[in-house]
Amino acid sequence: MKLGDVAAAVGKGLFAGVAGTVAMTASSTIEMKLRGRPASSAPATAAAKVLGVEPKGQSEEARFSSIVHWGYGTSWGAVRGLIGAAGLRGVRANAAHLGAVWGTEQAMLPALGVAPPFWEWGAKEVAIDAFHHLVYAGATGAAYALLDR
Repeated sequence: MKLGDVAAAVGKGLFAGVAGTVAMTASSTIEMKLRGRPASSAPATAAAKVLGVEPKGQSEEARFSSIVHWGYGTSWGAVRGLIGAAGLRGVRANAAHLGAVWGTEQAMLPALGVAPPFWEWGAKEVAIDAFHHLVYAGATGAAYALLDR
């Protein structure tokens, strides 16, 4: 495989990551409204710790959270592109992508001290979080497959 092919796969993955982020945003927004819960602050808090950013005020925190959400989802699409460039396709590629995205969350958020480990969440919360990540990986994979035809 040539470098240009890898770059093209990463580019397709970035676009697919946007599609996956749209799908995950929709699923989590619906779930939040149904359950009456606020949006999770853990991803933005983790990014703020890593980047040394301290948003001041609610509107700045909301803006930073949105940037983190869209940037994270889009950039993980690049990983989906690399998975495709490596030759993995279909369900196996989507499963590998889901494992990478969700596994990273499960390791990094507790390591940064912004969320407890999943075994302290309760089965319902783990299932809901897994569902949203499955929506993301499935939509990203579907979009990547369309772009890679």
